[in-house]
Amino acid sequence: MKQILFILLALSTTTIMAQSNFHQFKAKTLDGGELDFSTLKGKKVLVVNVASKCGLTPQYEELQKLYEQYGGENFEIIGFPANNFMGQEPGSGDEIAEFCQKNYGVTFTMMEKVDVKGKKQSPIYSWLTSKSENGVMDAQVSWNFEKFLVDENGNLVLNLEPKTSPVDEQIINWLAGK
Repeated sequence: MKQILFILLALSTTTIMAQSNFHQFKAKTLDGGELDFSTLKGKKVLVVNVASKCGLTPQYEELQKLYEQYGGENFEIIGFPANNFMGQEPGSGDEIAEFCQKNYGVTFTMMEKVDVKGKKQSPIYSWLTSKSENGVMDAQVSWNFEKFLVDENGNLVLNLEPKTSPVDEQIINWLAGK
């Protein structure tokens, strides 16, 4: 009997530790507005930290193609500019917006520049990278263009390394429900 109680207590503690989900966050957009993530309920979301002076910057093109093909009612991409890796996103919000539009025609949601690691890590990235917050996994943002997949219910599903193409089979299959 004590073992059963211990197991039940352990399971409930694990559930309690992951107190929030993706839909409980709000963040500022690149144009100064605010995005309430609860408006994304029912949508799959790809969260990616971006930079304009990185060897992986051409992924913006694939992100935009993915958004054009799947974005809208059931899928959203949220880009978070970050300057955490060798100063590869030095620009202001206006400069980042101009770069994204001019070079890649970005129409998916772009957020204001944040820290994706370290002491000033944004709350959303703390949630994405900490099992004690997301209830699923610990992850590390290893470089620009690290990808996180969040399901329609606001649960973290998968973390993909920066070199993974935005049109990788794993992402396409996830979007297709395979």
